[in-house]
Amino acid sequence: MFVCTLLTDPAAPSLDPVLVDSLRNAWGGGDAQWLAPDEAAAFSLTSIPDNRWDVWADVQGLGVDLVILPLAGRRKAMLLADMDSTMIQQECIDELADVAGVGARVKDITARAMNGELDFEAAIRERVGLLKDLPETVIGEVLATRISYMPGGATLLATMKAHGAYAALVSGGFTAFTASVADALGFDENRANTLLADGGVLTGEVGTPILGQQAKVDALDEITDRLGLEASDVLAVGDGANDLGMLQRAGMGVALHAKPSVAAQCDVRINFGDLTALLYLQSYARSEFVSV
Repeated sequence: MFVCTLLTDPAAPSLDPVLVDSLRNAWGGGDAQWLAPDEAAAFSLTSIPDNRWDVWADVQGLGVDLVILPLAGRRKAMLLADMDSTMIQQECIDELADVAGVGARVKDITARAMNGELDFEAAIRERVGLLKDLPETVIGEVLATRISYMPGGATLLATMKAHGAYAALVSGGFTAFTASVADALGFDENRANTLLADGGVLTGEVGTPILGQQAKVDALDEITDRLGLEASDVLAVGDGANDLGMLQRAGMGVALHAKPSVAAQCDVRINFGDLTALLYLQSYARSEFVSV
């Protein structure tokens, strides 16, 4: 058995009951369950329809995300999340570069790396090199004035943890940011790269080994092994090419507002919903969300 979930942007909910019923009837689905009025609904299916992706493309034009998942095992015991453009709305290195006066150059490298056009390690070394001699104090300033959280993130963490889940933030960014974000949102642990500094200024170098795509997969394996869990127990979420490994290994890998080349390789794509979409995909109704 499978379940089809339809959802929209909670900031402007526009899920039409007629659309839900029409699709349910066309696919021979079970009764619709509304997880949130005008925002999210789900119905069971005996099999995955052959025209799944054609219908997906059609409803995308209506501002609706459509996801089909196995009915069993939807609620996950662990959340493994990327940070930049996933749990926060920015790319930290781009914000540091903007302050350093090399923003345009670094943003171009970041975009190409996240789209899978550049080697991740080479790209991070090049970008960090452009930050040489930037005062360490700028990190705190960027955190305080330039970083905003992705909508729904705090609710996602609070709700999953209230049901016993473990949460890990694993980023190709930097520990100076993940430590703060993890603490603010309630992650149990965080892993990232280290910006090296000397005498209060950045050296333009990054600590090794560099945490990239394989390190995120390794984190999934190491943490689940430690907790006595399986990869199937994990919900992973990210948006860039260096997230693909963990998204494909996890029991549920969600491409959230992802780069096109990344989304194309994932079956679970959220383009309109916020991070609370990950709760709907696990069968939580809005009435079960833990408010923060």
